[in-house]
Amino acid sequence: MSTTDAFTTVAGELKSAYGTRTPIEPPRKTIPGLDVAGAYRIQRVQEEAFIAEGHKVTGRKIGLTSLAMQQQLGVDSPDFGFFLDTMMYPAGASIPVDTFISPKVEPELGFQLGADLHPGASIDDVAAAVKHTFLAVEIIDSRVRDWDITLVDTIADNASCGAIILSTDPVAINPNDLPSVTASMSLNNQEVGKGTGAAVMGHPLAPIAWLATILGEQGVSLQKGDIILSGSFCAAAPVIAGQSLSVDYGELGSLSVSFV
Repeated sequence: MSTTDAFTTVAGELKSAYGTRTPIEPPRKTIPGLDVAGAYRIQRVQEEAFIAEGHKVTGRKIGLTSLAMQQQLGVDSPDFGFFLDTMMYPAGASIPVDTFISPKVEPELGFQLGADLHPGASIDDVAAAVKHTFLAVEIIDSRVRDWDITLVDTIADNASCGAIILSTDPVAINPNDLPSVTASMSLNNQEVGKGTGAAVMGHPLAPIAWLATILGEQGVSLQKGDIILSGSFCAAAPVIAGQSLSVDYGELGSLSVSFV
């Protein structure tokens, strides 16, 4: 099997797993020597297939933005994936756990762009381009069996993106205050994680500047209207049916959903 055929085969297996909820073997084991560029090619094949089916890519998620997560996977940079219109939930939703394989939740902030962003964008450029800021949670999920992932596995698997949850209304905050935003995440009223915006590469807008450049190298741009989740404030926590999730963002308010 040629490398291109192997990429297409693995991409098809990962895409199918969204519906079957049957995880696959780690791509690194199916394609020995798989590198980051190849992993993003596998991800891109899936994105193009979803678009061909009529789905809309509404935004991007950035992962591995904290030092702890980078050290866990032995990497020194973030990664990214995409999310579709069908992968978005509003605050207050009841979310069926059986639509995922092994879901975990991460508290984040989401940013909607009011202008295009180009490679080389600075944090100031990103701040100027952001139209709305939302409270957000990412549901991460792995189509790779048992979360047995390295960097190339999670990239191939759309950066382990399962779904995103956004506050109904945007919040008002000065971009300079983003590093000091706090988030306390609780499941059934028990705190399971907490952190600040500074845990997200020092500033929650810094990963978006990184993403603008990385996507630009692939011939893809961040465009007006895109929603971007820039990274978790703390480690992810697994969720099961029957749990309620609440994230307290201090003065910015809170976001809650239930899992059924």
